[in-house]
Amino acid sequence: MIRFLWSGGIIKHNNMRRRFKNQKQAALVLGYRSGLEEKIGKQLDDLQIDYTYETEKISYVQPAKKRTYKPDFIKNKKNGEKLYIETKGRLTAADRKKHELVKDQNPNLDIRFVFTNSNTRISKSSNTTYAAWCQKHGFIFADKEIPKDWLEE
Repeated sequence: MIRFLWSGGIIKHNNMRRRFKNQKQAALVLGYRSGLEEKIGKQLDDLQIDYTYETEKISYVQPAKKRTYKPDFIKNKKNGEKLYIETKGRLTAADRKKHELVKDQNPNLDIRFVFTNSNTRISKSSNTTYAAWCQKHGFIFADKEIPKDWLEE
């Protein structure tokens, strides 16, 4: 579990204090790949929820290539199953294709998305939003933070 505090350009992590230009730069130093991942990690830490960050790889086959997918956050549910939480600021065409393949090849996994904004369109030329894409493909999603009911499962 990563413990930290981001406040006005300064990050405090264990006994370390450093100044960063932005939250993404600080998140990268802490081992996350984005500011949203860092925010979700902090939410889980603040609520004292046990979780792991990018500790598992899930196999799937991209036509003609065997691939793995590393979910951002993994939480054990009360029923013993796992909840996989993927954070996305941008949901690229490659990400969408990957998640469609992962879901098709691993239909029993509970993979959910937390978006910066689920009303963002998947491209400038499309009216489809991230939310609409999730609904079409059977993914549960939320905006900005993990809903409490997800954490209570």
